Amino acid sequence: MDDQAARQLHDHPRTERTPWGLLLLLMALTSIGPTTLNIVVPALPNLANRLASDVGTIQLIISVYLLALAGGQLLMGPLSDRFGRRPVLLVALTITALASISAVLISTVQSLILARVLQAVGASAGLVVSRAIIRDLFDRNRAASMLGLVATVMVVVPTLAPLTGGLLETGFGWESIFIFTAFTSTLVVIWAAFTLPETRGLNVAPGAQEGFFRDLARLVRSARFAGYVLAGAFGSATFFAFLGGGAHVVVTLMRASPAEYGVWWAISSLGYMTGNFLSSRLSTRHGIDRLIWAGIAIEIVGVALSTVLAVYALHWGPVIVFLPQLIVNIGNGLLLPGAIAGAVSIRPQAAGTAAGITGFIQMALGAAVAQYAGTLLADSPSAVPLSLLMALLAAVLAISFAVLVRRS
Repeated sequence: MDDQAARQLHDHPRTERTPWGLLLLLMALTSIGPTTLNIVVPALPNLANRLASDVGTIQLIISVYLLALAGGQLLMGPLSDRFGRRPVLLVALTITALASISAVLISTVQSLILARVLQAVGASAGLVVSRAIIRDLFDRNRAASMLGLVATVMVVVPTLAPLTGGLLETGFGWESIFIFTAFTSTLVVIWAAFTLPETRGLNVAPGAQEGFFRDLARLVRSARFAGYVLAGAFGSATFFAFLGGGAHVVVTLMRASPAEYGVWWAISSLGYMTGNFLSSRLSTRHGIDRLIWAGIAIEIVGVALSTVLAVYALHWGPVIVFLPQLIVNIGNGLLLPGAIAGAVSIRPQAAGTAAGITGFIQMALGAAVAQYAGTLLADSPSAVPLSLLMALLAAVLAISFAVLVRRS
């Protein structure tokens, strides 16, 4: 897709067919971050031995990567507003590829952690700039539809990446994981270099660009922007709470095997994909605000069912945890594309900055909630604390969206 084709798509967003070529590229760009995060997990024990490190230290290559992936979005979003989507993506993902190669040559755990930070900062561009590109090309309702399709990779990739990493590590050694990451990142960079158009400015009227700090100030002062950002953050926080505490409930309290937990997890993940699909089909017809409210309502139903089952039916086994979570995931998948589309639509000329702030807050809150849920459930004899935490998050979600978006 060249720049002229991109402008035609922007000028006639409702009459064009779904641009699957562009969407597949954006899916690939989005997947680099979560793939690089999860693919290395099976190699952690061997990496600890190889670098003469303890388990706690080697675990930093996961936690530090996640922090850098969150913080990198705050950097890449504004850079894409200033210099353009295309150059920022190409340079950032080249950094990821080079950092992956350097990881093969490391000799200390400190240098590996540094390589992981560079991987994450580069990969963060794929997450945040992809969202800005979608907003550049489509109005906010159609953008939510496209974001719903792209978001499906966020379900598939975390499931497949550890499996891929395990096969590579078993067959070829831990170095093959970083070689694979470098190779795939390079392929996506080449793909983008030949087909990705520059879209910055398509949604901006002449003279509307006011400068980064003024655009940032307008975003920060906007109640609607805050409402959409918090909707995305607290909507997905219910998932992160389950991520932090669900394993303790199922494996420790219910004595299910890790394999059984994995099967149930995969089943519940279908709920998020279902929500994304519904969002992609219904956003242009009903608008993002209605779909966000529908997603909130579905999440509330899910957490209410979770609380009831946790109190009265713990002996039923994992179904009392994963059935409500399936419902919660549908709501999450339904509301999240709309929340992101709403946030990046407040000031289209600052869509990259808005996407960066949205992604950072969502990831930072998610990490904090996951950690808190794990601590909260550590000594609990039941799933009730997890259900109550999720209920609290759903309540904050509904109240913040009502106060900040509906009233404004």
